[in-house]
Amino acid sequence: MSHTNSLAVDRAQVAEQRTVSAARDAISGKVKGFRALLPFLGPAFIASIAYIDPGNFATNIQSGARFGYKMLWIIVLANLMAMLLQNMSAKLGIATGKSLPEICRENFPKWLTIIMWIVSELAAMATDLAEFLGATLALNLLASIPMLLATIITGVVTYLILMLEKYGFRPLEKFIAAFAVLIGLCYLVETIFSKPNIAQIAYHSVVPWLGNSESLILAVGVLGATVMPHAIYLHSSLTQGRIVPRNDKEKIKIQKFSTKEIFIAMTLAGFINLSMMYMAASVFNTTGNSQIADIQSAYHTLTPLLGPAAASVFLISLLASGLSSSVVGTMAGQVIMQGFVGFTIPVWIRRLVTMLPTVIIVAIGVDPTRTLVISQVVLSMVLPFPIIALIYFTQKKEFMGVLTNKRTTTIASSLFALIILGLNVWLVVQTFLS
Repeated sequence: MSHTNSLAVDRAQVAEQRTVSAARDAISGKVKGFRALLPFLGPAFIASIAYIDPGNFATNIQSGARFGYKMLWIIVLANLMAMLLQNMSAKLGIATGKSLPEICRENFPKWLTIIMWIVSELAAMATDLAEFLGATLALNLLASIPMLLATIITGVVTYLILMLEKYGFRPLEKFIAAFAVLIGLCYLVETIFSKPNIAQIAYHSVVPWLGNSESLILAVGVLGATVMPHAIYLHSSLTQGRIVPRNDKEKIKIQKFSTKEIFIAMTLAGFINLSMMYMAASVFNTTGNSQIADIQSAYHTLTPLLGPAAASVFLISLLASGLSSSVVGTMAGQVIMQGFVGFTIPVWIRRLVTMLPTVIIVAIGVDPTRTLVISQVVLSMVLPFPIIALIYFTQKKEFMGVLTNKRTTTIASSLFALIILGLNVWLVVQTFLS
């Protein structure tokens, strides 16, 4: 068995060297077009999974069912934010060869680093909660597996997927990218089934609307579910040692390839999020089912409205989302701990510890979808920390060199940070008054 394992590792190393060699050919200009982009595909697809996790299912379905197409603009705004921030995060890793948490530890006071670490770990726990619950719910509804057993199965499967990391960066990247494409295909099918109103989608994707305090909570939840704190930390780590630039010219070229990949991966994630919400708007809001507030009800209501095939496709997408995003969440947790405090714990221990909140929630019978929405609001509250740190470092030439942010990038990202902070303050005030 060990000999077989050694052969597999050797093959993976050869494949990884082939990817790096192909990337070098692309950088030198020997290969052009889409073939040149291929060896750079991977990091953004891993990060994009965080933007289509089960927390998105919960907030998008609730928003679409309750308010129809009116909140689509929040997804468009959040996706534009995500593209810019993920690009900045990837750029930081390429420019410095370090992750955002590592740079924070080296340059911020120790007390601030510890606070950021604790807050980031809380965000990672909230993230893992959403991801675990999503996969658990999908297994429960798809195969009638008891919730507690489904939680354990999810934990074991995600741990096995994480073991692909020992075979280098490429196998895991391909596996996660395949999950992202599968989720996209599922929602392409759901779009055909649900027959949404294209004119309403076009209008509400660009015209802002905020109604009452309930819609505000969901809007902040959508932001928290879409622009993920742990993905911002993770992306800087995914690019730092993948294809290492040998000079400034290579840094610029690698960054250009990275930007193209981010555009492709985040556009796919944006389409999936939009389709989640407009599917709920088309199927639930327009048929008198606007009070659909949880994933179970959505599944059971989809069956008579669109048929068992549509309901099954919905659950397959949820399962793929839960499993893949749980893997990505664990990877981010390792990056956060290693970066902020300089040590790591074995993956199986982190996997076990982050499972516990989900096991407890399932065991005591707390409403899973409500928990999902609240977890996304928590994420939105935490989001300013990595965004402010990212803006601070990427606009400094001593860190970024030739990849220092342009002034327009700094202004745009600062504006996004202010929007998120403003929505969070408004949410706290509305909650206190109500």
